[in-house]
Amino acid sequence: MQAEDFTNGKVILIDKPLTWSSFQAVNKLKFVLKRKFNLPKRFKIGHAGTLDPLATGLLIICTGKFTKSINEIQAQEKEYIGTIKLGATTPSYDLETEIDKTFPTEHITTELLKETLQQFTGEIMQKPPVFSAIKKDGKRLYEHARAGEEVEIEARKTTIYEFELTRIDLPEVDFRVTCSKGTYIRSLAHDFGQALNSGGHLTVLRRTKIGDYNVENSMSPTEFEEMIANES
Repeated sequence: MQAEDFTNGKVILIDKPLTWSSFQAVNKLKFVLKRKFNLPKRFKIGHAGTLDPLATGLLIICTGKFTKSINEIQAQEKEYIGTIKLGATTPSYDLETEIDKTFPTEHITTELLKETLQQFTGEIMQKPPVFSAIKKDGKRLYEHARAGEEVEIEARKTTIYEFELTRIDLPEVDFRVTCSKGTYIRSLAHDFGQALNSGGHLTVLRRTKIGDYNVENSMSPTEFEEMIANES
């Protein structure tokens, strides 16, 4: 590979590590490519869809002219797998913050779980988590949250194509979901817990697909760095 390959445009499939931000992953690749190929300062690189630091999995990174395809890629159907812990909530809807409330789970049966899943298939209304990067009054929602400020968050329309439980071991359930752009899986976990007359928060999340792109064909940032270093 040459510098022109990346300036002309490439789509790179990265398996984002746990605790890394999507921004960190993009910066890592940008540093590796600039160091190897002496690319110009204005070299374009960006990702097609943010993953939270506590999520792993498929992060699509576009370079050069292919950055124009980012919006098109972001709009495609996404697949996630993960774990929801029932019986407790957190302000961030995941493990970023501590448990703030606990709820009973003794009434939750396999039948109730399967019945409740049906409420979350198709077009649904969903409020983004207060700990998210959406802007409200010129500030990110997580900035308001960390400052202890209460803000009104409007519900948004999203589509859940499939939502299934792949393991039931209460209070934990594993799931697979396919959904449209703009779906917050943390909110899905929280709302699912509420619909069960309990609580719920996300403990594991992994993005496995975006459109026809699959995490099975991705590489870690370290593997990418090693691959580029071995280019002659």
